[in-house]
Amino acid sequence: MLLNDRKLKILQAIITDYIETAEPIGSRTIAKKYGLGISSATIRNEMSDLEDLGLISQLHTSSGRVPSGKGYRFYVDSMMQRRSLTADEALFLQRMIIDNINQTEFMMQETAKALARLTNYPTIVSEPNTKKITIKHVQLIPLDEKSILLVLVTDNKTVKNQVVNLNDAPGYEMLTHLTGLLNNHLAGLSIREINRELIDKMLAEFGAQAHVLMPLLGIIADMIQAEDDVRVFTSGVKNILAFPEFADIRKAEIIFQAFEDRESLFAILGAPTTAIHSKAVDFGGIQIVIGEENNLDLLKNCSLIKANYTIDNQSTGCIALIGPMRMDYAQAVSVLSGILQNLQHVITALDLSQ
Repeated sequence: MLLNDRKLKILQAIITDYIETAEPIGSRTIAKKYGLGISSATIRNEMSDLEDLGLISQLHTSSGRVPSGKGYRFYVDSMMQRRSLTADEALFLQRMIIDNINQTEFMMQETAKALARLTNYPTIVSEPNTKKITIKHVQLIPLDEKSILLVLVTDNKTVKNQVVNLNDAPGYEMLTHLTGLLNNHLAGLSIREINRELIDKMLAEFGAQAHVLMPLLGIIADMIQAEDDVRVFTSGVKNILAFPEFADIRKAEIIFQAFEDRESLFAILGAPTTAIHSKAVDFGGIQIVIGEENNLDLLKNCSLIKANYTIDNQSTGCIALIGPMRMDYAQAVSVLSGILQNLQHVITALDLSQ
């Protein structure tokens, strides 16, 4: 069934009204409030068709209609109009960026606060990931028959060491040989550059000592990751309590717990190897993921709006807004777009990639 102009106007009215009021909307309200020039009976018939299409639903037999996840998706993809920032919003964002232009960490914190303040949605912001820690030198030192000491030196002059426990630790001469192999392959590489092909080649060269390699690589990865970690800033999580969808404290607690857990925050932002959604329409660089489209259980009753900001055309940081499916998508996209533009200008001007 094709959506004619009348159905589109009714769907727009239902979504607009529900975003504003969180109350189901009936045919009489649409007829009085939106002046479509058609009777309540005609509106009811059209609403019935929209319901058959899965774009709206009726919570109770006597209640009005509310948008479904599919309805919000259709609205975002086909009906939503981008709006410009108001003069006050634009000035607020510009001042926030300018005031913190020389303090990257504080600027990220203030970015999270600004987004939460302007949208009233919980916000997550990761700092620019401009660091690329590489391996300078690896040294293996014998301790006893079941353990060796791994010493790692990185390009930022950090020295780390850790005891590696093994069932049968190689002797001094073998460790000297393995140290040479490790440095031949790993010196100058970041952890992201250690791929399956390289590991297979190293395993072949380690030969009978191949069982030693994987524990070593795991520890090296952990050491570099600790140096390479980016910080994440949040703001406005309490705002979720203002939405009736989260009046059930159990639903709100899921969001609160996620904001207290670093791994959950990175999962929401879309950390490497984490697929957070099966569908996500790219809206000018801004992704909108609605309800059940989210693969993360904690977001099944929410919508996620997120975007990366970049340096030298490489993804370096991420900003996300979380709210009920009844989000004001147009306003949230507008504010997020404004933030991205301001951040990009500052990052480019400061050349934070150097």
